[in-house]
Amino acid sequence: MSTPPTSQPNFSTRVRVRYADTDADQVCYYANYLTYFEVVRVEWLRALGYPIGRILEQGIILPVVEARIKYLRPARVDDLLTVRATLASLGPASFAFDYEITREDGLLLVTGYTRLAVCERETGRACSMPPWLRTLFAQLPAPVEES
Repeated sequence: MSTPPTSQPNFSTRVRVRYADTDADQVCYYANYLTYFEVVRVEWLRALGYPIGRILEQGIILPVVEARIKYLRPARVDDLLTVRATLASLGPASFAFDYEITREDGLLLVTGYTRLAVCERETGRACSMPPWLRTLFAQLPAPVEES
């Protein structure tokens, strides 16, 4: 799967750093950025008319199978963050997103990447991307195709 550099974001949502998201110094705990990546993915699917529950009803789960994060600057309690996602690649049984997280003043804090597999809900086994999901992704700007 090819991973191009982050390009113009395709979807964004805002997240406020809660006190519960921080360590003793009120700095956002590093693993919470993965949660923020999930928030933007789930909100994007909702905006396309497919809340995560509807995907599960179709017998599909979308587990993250690869993740990378580059921490540039810390977020702190009560910071309002913009989490941006770009569809980076689309394969026969997986897809990937690039992310950017900025503070409300525009300062870039974090970049990242996740690849998700398409799996049967009942067995947990990887499967080909169903046509309805490929159609859903066709509504997004064209990603890099995986061979």
